[in-house]
Amino acid sequence: MNYWLVKSEPFKYSWEQFLKDKKAVWDGVRNYAARNNMRAMKKGDLVFFYHSNEGLEIVGIAKVSKEHYQDPTTDDTAWSVVELSPFKTLKKPISLAEIKSDKKLSDMQIIKLSRLSVSAVKQNEFDRILELSETKV
Repeated sequence: MNYWLVKSEPFKYSWEQFLKDKKAVWDGVRNYAARNNMRAMKKGDLVFFYHSNEGLEIVGIAKVSKEHYQDPTTDDTAWSVVELSPFKTLKKPISLAEIKSDKKLSDMQIIKLSRLSVSAVKQNEFDRILELSETKV
């Protein structure tokens, strides 16, 4: 299994809305590195859901429910989407400030590649976020 992080501005698409919708097509990604990360996602992979701009915190965990396919919002075949389903709300959201201050998380892509909207998460980083959030999977 691999682990990932996706960012969403809560005023555009929040964790709460995602929970209500029960699934989402993760579309509109127009960055090649983020697209490549989505293309590497496999069904069942776990994905942190991060509120960007407002909140600046990881609030939940999604699961990849459908692997990549052509983004239906464009005719350009360069772009892909994945489908995600909510898996679990974190007991305690983990802020960007907490991530930056934790030495075990200092290499996370959310810090190193802060503009990337879909990033890879190493297993030890995933486990550390779960520990900090007091969440069991």
